[in-house]
Amino acid sequence: MTDQERSTTTKERDLAGTAMSWVDDVVDTLHDRVIRPILLVGRSIAFSFIIVFSVIVIAVAICVALLRILDVYVFPAHQWASWALLGVLSLGLGLFTWRYRRTVPTKSAG
Repeated sequence: MTDQERSTTTKERDLAGTAMSWVDDVVDTLHDRVIRPILLVGRSIAFSFIIVFSVIVIAVAICVALLRILDVYVFPAHQWASWALLGVLSLGLGLFTWRYRRTVPTKSAG
């Protein structure tokens, strides 16, 4: 190969390297500004669903266990009393939660 052919080949490699570098920069910027926030939001939503459903399962399991304990040890002949006590506990927890709720601020029309 002559020097002229080598310089042409080197220029083509430099042009290809520059083009690939530019494409890599564009892809990295797109990933950082668009894809990563979408992935973070999706991951947050997925973990939120997992946590909510886990809490629901645990709450139901605790209620069933409490009802069984009340039926067997506290009110062995009166199942209605176990249900009533569980209802009163649920009502008390609901009223306690309702007491500390926050109102949503409304926007003024003017």
